[in-house]
Amino acid sequence: MDMEKIKSAAMGYQAAMGTFLRDLIAIPAESAQEGKRAARIKEEMERLGFDKAMIDPMGNVLGWMGLGQRLIAFDAHIDCVGVGNRDNWRFDPFEGYENETEIGGRGASDQLGGMVSAVYGARIMKDLDLIPPEMSVLVTGTVQEEDCDGLCWQYIIRESGIRPEFVVSTEPTDGGIYRGQRGRMEIRVDVKGVSCHGSAPGRGDNAIYKMADILQDVRALNENDASEDNEVLGLAAMLEEKHNPLWRDARFLGRGTITVSQIFYTSPSRCAVADGCSVSLDRRMTAGETWESCLEQIRNLPSVQKYGEDVKVSMYGYDQPSWTGCVYPIECYFPTWVIDEEHPLTRAMKKAHTLLFGPEREGDESVLPARRARPLVDKWTFSTNGVTIMGRNGIPCIGFGPGAEAQAHAPNEMTWKKDLVTCAALYAALPGCYLKE
Repeated sequence: MDMEKIKSAAMGYQAAMGTFLRDLIAIPAESAQEGKRAARIKEEMERLGFDKAMIDPMGNVLGWMGLGQRLIAFDAHIDCVGVGNRDNWRFDPFEGYENETEIGGRGASDQLGGMVSAVYGARIMKDLDLIPPEMSVLVTGTVQEEDCDGLCWQYIIRESGIRPEFVVSTEPTDGGIYRGQRGRMEIRVDVKGVSCHGSAPGRGDNAIYKMADILQDVRALNENDASEDNEVLGLAAMLEEKHNPLWRDARFLGRGTITVSQIFYTSPSRCAVADGCSVSLDRRMTAGETWESCLEQIRNLPSVQKYGEDVKVSMYGYDQPSWTGCVYPIECYFPTWVIDEEHPLTRAMKKAHTLLFGPEREGDESVLPARRARPLVDKWTFSTNGVTIMGRNGIPCIGFGPGAEAQAHAPNEMTWKKDLVTCAALYAALPGCYLKE
């Protein structure tokens, strides 16, 4: 492979990538509302000469380059979160802005830029004959990721029978190669009480007071250290060899966390004792933790044990229809995943990056010093479709994408044009580097 030709080809598409990105930003598309954006992506794939482009029954956009039997994939989710408080934006989030080095707008980093670079990376592969005869390349624009990470890929793998040899997630990586992330799950705790008139609270059993005790234990679970003298052993224990056989991966990914994200109650009136209280818990999981272990951890808290059958601990489910009306129920469990640093896919990514750009992170001059202070190979803080690709289904997954994780879900979201070019070039070089591993 001629790396200079690949970089030159990617630079030659910079203006076209910018136009495509701004077109996508201009189409609002929260989860389950991606239809018009999906159609625009399919149109671009067809215009660029993909061998096949389609929208599946769930609403995911799928485009193929090449005809070989060994399938590899590049994934980008095409839904975005909402705008939030419009007063926090300096510019229109859908009109966006463009200057010499940046493009702004909702989804610029999370993660429409990745969609753009993947589509044009595949085009560069075709331009320069970089797809080996035995391989084919799939580019996916997937839906409902913001509401339910990985649901889209569970459908693609289980219902469409598509199982790539590996998948590159094009979520923003701030110039790095990311080889894993903590998992997460959504837990619900329901507590029963007995109502009575508020003038004589002793006649009832206040569910909110019970929940208050439970929440103190939940807080201790998050904040306590690994000392076994604690009544509630802290989540930090999973970083220790004696508590976790996967402690090395856990230290790489970071410790798990738990926090209360929502609270609900039932009561006959404001003049009565509450007879029900429920909370949602956001649980981030490190290596070695499973949904079973996380639920049991809550069930075994001293306060939960104290209140016995009055407490129910469960996991949320997700069954919202996609923009096409497809309902594909799944548990709100998003497993931890990590690919070994010596895996052939990790080595191929590092080799492609080193041959194209060297061993340090690339980026716009405004962010380059901060990026190069970080290792090239790292991990995400947030969650991605990798929870299903590798977490549920064991398909090797790795990340490299334009933009910055810190821009995700933030007002005044933007990305850098240079990242679009860098990522498109690396995607184009990856198949050849992978075959040599």
